Amino acid sequence: MHYDYSDHIFVDLVPEQFGPLDTTVARYSGLVATAFRYRSGVAGLRISNAKGEIVMLPFQGQQIWDATFLNRSLTMRSMFDVPVATRDYLSNYGAFFLHCGATAMGNPGPDDHHPLHGDLPNAPYGDVQLIIGDNAEGPFMALTGRCRQTVAFSHDYVTQPTVRLQRDATGVAVDIAITNLKRSAMELMYLAHINFRPADDGRLVDSVVDDDADIVVRQVLPPFFKPSESYLAYRDAIVAAPSRHRTLTKNEPIDPELVLTMKAKADAEGWAHALQVHPDRTADFVSFRPSELNYAVRWITRGADQDALGLVLPATAEPDGYLAAKERGRLVRVAAGETFHCGLLFGAMDAEEAARQEQLISEIRTGVA
Repeated sequence: MHYDYSDHIFVDLVPEQFGPLDTTVARYSGLVATAFRYRSGVAGLRISNAKGEIVMLPFQGQQIWDATFLNRSLTMRSMFDVPVATRDYLSNYGAFFLHCGATAMGNPGPDDHHPLHGDLPNAPYGDVQLIIGDNAEGPFMALTGRCRQTVAFSHDYVTQPTVRLQRDATGVAVDIAITNLKRSAMELMYLAHINFRPADDGRLVDSVVDDDADIVVRQVLPPFFKPSESYLAYRDAIVAAPSRHRTLTKNEPIDPELVLTMKAKADAEGWAHALQVHPDRTADFVSFRPSELNYAVRWITRGADQDALGLVLPATAEPDGYLAAKERGRLVRVAAGETFHCGLLFGAMDAEEAARQEQLISEIRTGVA
């Protein structure tokens, strides 16, 4: 899905452009890009169309901090009302979308030495650019940048994501490129952490078979979590009957978290799909290619301070840290000078689109699509 933007307009962005007042960076055919700075000091870039907006952190992780479409926020609820300038994962916890990896990701095991979800979530970016143009879907704006991570005798790579919003879209297309600059091979892990807000009585629909071969429930929690007896009983019920988690019943004791690692079937064009269908029949969606990211991780937490649905976090491995991935043979090998690519689509759908997507997913599950 790697898209060539070379024929489009590039607008260089630097931190000095981002002040306390909203400043219009560009307007183009129904799209507007606005620069501002949160009271925490973190720079934000808002890209909006007639149907909603995304707010990105162009210099910090290139996160999508918030997304609003169909007159509702798609973003998880957290204790953070604004982003915090930090490299620590749990000290800036609440973005709609962030990158995890790239030499490690997931919860570190007892013998791992990498930070939670690796170096990418809050990594510093330079060469930041707003891209403006037209493609087959119409006018768009996109944000890109470069983050180089270099540690002597260990790794040297550049991550370059691109997040694109079309004029008429209610979601985004994300393209990730990670290039190994070393003269030897790189071991890579990547996870796309997409954090929707759960809907009470929402239904989770996807192309995953409800059995213990295609859905594995993580039963080992990170040491900083102290689960309740009600949580343990709920988790054991999901282990016994995985389909039980597909309805987001209000007040289920999903605290601290439920983590499932799943194998999703793809359609004829190579895409796997997942929906959170809301009671009003609108939906949230994620689409990805299992040929690029072959694990569909699902993460749910529904506590007093955090309320989040990782509908699908497409990944190269289970989120159990580097050593677990190495032992299971999950590490991706990127040769010297080569680039790892993957692509995602996610956002919101109106009721009509959601019904069509649910029908497609049903056809994938039954082998028709």
